[in-house]
Amino acid sequence: MTETKRRARLNKTAFHTDEFDILNGRAKIFRTLASGDVWQLRMWISSEKKYVRRTLRTRDYETAVRLAEVEVLKVLSDVQSGRKIFSITLGELVEEYKKWRQEDVEVGNITLGRLITISSQLKHLLEYKSASFKVSELSRDSLHDYANWRKLNAKNGVRDVTIVNEQATINHMQSMAWRKGHANFDKYYFRKINIANREGYGRRGIFTLAEYDALVRYMRTYTSKAECIDEKQRLERLLIKDCVLIASNTMARVGELWQLKWGDVENIEKITDDIGKDRFLVTLNIRAETSKVRKDRRIKTRGGEYFRRLKERAAHSSSDDYVFASIGGKSKISKQKWYLHWENLMRGIGLDYKSRNITWYSLRHFGITARLRAQVSHTDIAAIAGTGVLNIQNHYGHIDLEMQKRAALKNFKIHKDGISENDQ
Repeated sequence: MTETKRRARLNKTAFHTDEFDILNGRAKIFRTLASGDVWQLRMWISSEKKYVRRTLRTRDYETAVRLAEVEVLKVLSDVQSGRKIFSITLGELVEEYKKWRQEDVEVGNITLGRLITISSQLKHLLEYKSASFKVSELSRDSLHDYANWRKLNAKNGVRDVTIVNEQATINHMQSMAWRKGHANFDKYYFRKINIANREGYGRRGIFTLAEYDALVRYMRTYTSKAECIDEKQRLERLLIKDCVLIASNTMARVGELWQLKWGDVENIEKITDDIGKDRFLVTLNIRAETSKVRKDRRIKTRGGEYFRRLKERAAHSSSDDYVFASIGGKSKISKQKWYLHWENLMRGIGLDYKSRNITWYSLRHFGITARLRAQVSHTDIAAIAGTGVLNIQNHYGHIDLEMQKRAALKNFKIHKDGISENDQ
């Protein structure tokens, strides 16, 4: 690095009053009329086809050379490791990340619904930090108070678990930015949210038997001609009613249901159950691309009668048409409508659904608990619901305890060959 210590060559241009090569011509230091006596650095980055320009903040030539050499070696190291020297904006990073996750949708790693959620989460980030911010301007602590900002600016409130999920998405994007050389660190430091041990964390509420019964009864009123302005409104409410009943009977996830197509409804058959009542079973093919666990599953379950009457009312029912399509159309019902009807139903039965975290997903939970009360095996429930037996045991253990309590309170008598239940 000593070859630049001697002022071997002095160039003057229309803009530069002094100009010297350093590190065998890899970069230059120079002064301009505008900079006065302060030395500047310029270095060409061929991979990005741009010049790096830095002020060296010194008037001394020897000091300028030393500082320039350190800066050049740092830049060369970043280039060698694949780091971008010229920072993209936060808005550009968000778009790049969404494009990257779109590839995950196309290969089946995540659902389209998940990508929509990601896009919504990142909108909040761009409200907190402008899209025009350079990624290089942000530090690990730049989003430290994101949670407080979200709570203060959410119109209808926001749950801690929602914020935690948003922060996880932001850091996943930051990890991508770091790997691609857009950032110099792999994650942000957020203010800690202590929710891991709170009762019900990460779980949606479950209807009681009385609440579900009230919901079923209220839906008769909700779908009545007296309550509906026109026939199209009534047909939409009838579709919502059937979806509620299908969700609780099939134990399918919300995303699986809302993306069902008529081609996924393989068969509907009429049978007589163990108490002599006619039932309609339906065979469904849950496609991997619509499932949270990314696996196909074929299930036979209750609720076939609701599919039958849905199909009778459907304007379009070919294999590629959605089961839960907009009335008279082929597109899926918007999420806004699903949530609007849910709010109407919950208010109709007087349920404080927000504080209880009762959502569409709660119908799946209710269906699972109902099957447990009916003493269906964990293995059978897990297969239909598309989850693990251990998950059923861990999340619905309280139902098992209720059944064990009832069993413990029954009377028994001892025979020579063991203990048998006394019929009463």
